[in-house]
Amino acid sequence: MTFNVGFIGGGNMSTAIAKGILKNDNHPVSKIWVSGPRLHSLQQWKEWGANVTTKNSELILQCEVVFIGVKPGVLNEVITECLSTIKPITKNVLFISMLAGTTIEQLHKALEQLPLQIQVMRIFPNTPMAVGAGSCLYSGDSSVTQEECTLLEKLLRGCGVLEHVPEKLMNTLGVLTGCGPAFMYMVIEALADGAVKQGVPRAMALRHAAQMVAGSGQMVLQSGKHPGVLKDEVCSPGGCTICGVTALENGKLRATMINAIEAAASKTKDMEKK
Repeated sequence: MTFNVGFIGGGNMSTAIAKGILKNDNHPVSKIWVSGPRLHSLQQWKEWGANVTTKNSELILQCEVVFIGVKPGVLNEVITECLSTIKPITKNVLFISMLAGTTIEQLHKALEQLPLQIQVMRIFPNTPMAVGAGSCLYSGDSSVTQEECTLLEKLLRGCGVLEHVPEKLMNTLGVLTGCGPAFMYMVIEALADGAVKQGVPRAMALRHAAQMVAGSGQMVLQSGKHPGVLKDEVCSPGGCTICGVTALENGKLRATMINAIEAAASKTKDMEKK
């Protein structure tokens, strides 16, 4: 079975998901649609063969699955525009929200105004989905069926790891997977800077810093060992690695990383209250 997929909002996260879908040669998508306030900003989507429009209602009428990738404060504008143009019809639409801090209950209250038969799912994606190495969480409302969960998993198969979690974990675990890439980019940049300071050409330092972080992640996933054990295996007595680890401990790296997750989670919870 194939179907049309739409993205309300063509920003970075929508782009990452679309790229991840297209990486899978066996994806079930007939056509991709995207809507935004300015057509010129959707030019790259057009180059991928997507249909572009400034009318969210047109996209919804054309698609069976619709990702919502706008800022939370823009959702009501989207609904208002659709209410003025969509007439009551018998059409099932699965809405998949990427709105941080917006609960399924809040989404339902907004979307149930539309004269459609709707189901709502919530996802917490991340930008590495664009290269098929992402981590994406999802949760659905009580009306979402196993068939629809399977449909989402099939749709995002080329994006990386997808896991169904209780909605209560979406904020706290979601900031780890969704915000974490930004933190890791800073780590990669800082490690490369350290190598540059020692005389390594920047492009070479960045390339190997990025590969080292990617490889370290794979070691954790594939070996099944605790990261602390893997760290100890690299630290020879009196060696250079343990001296570097001591410098990281003196700089409170662990506490800083924990605080970063806590700060991001706190912000997400504040957004949910609004």
